[in-house]
Amino acid sequence: MFQGATALNLDAKGRLAIPARHREALASEDGQVVITAHPHGCLLVYPVPAWSPIRDQVLAVPSLDSHAALLKRLLVGYAQDEALDAAGRVLLAPSLRQFAALEKQVWLVGQGSHFELWADAKWQRQQQAMMALAETGLPPGFDSLAL
Repeated sequence: MFQGATALNLDAKGRLAIPARHREALASEDGQVVITAHPHGCLLVYPVPAWSPIRDQVLAVPSLDSHAALLKRLLVGYAQDEALDAAGRVLLAPSLRQFAALEKQVWLVGQGSHFELWADAKWQRQQQAMMALAETGLPPGFDSLAL
């Protein structure tokens, strides 16, 4: 289970050092992870076993539907299999860094089965939107949540 938000820095080569506490669970299959684009402008970082059924569901959707084809191009078209190196770093492909506008400081945000990877400026906007929920009300399904 991946949770928490961690500020990290990309190195000059575009590598991300995965926090030690998450490395084993994230790269459980031969040190490999899958990184892909998300429609909200961040990247998704999945362990291979968690990504495979999602990829299969996406690929099963008819490609003649224009909206489905767009999502298929985004999610599967950007998907990259990457290996963690001996130092626990993963290289982010230039196309993925460009898509998510990743520069030096990034945020790795746990989402249970995977992580989201956000550019700092985009993450700051997400935090503002989260704080605005108090004014706009909770989305369906959260109204009975007791914290």
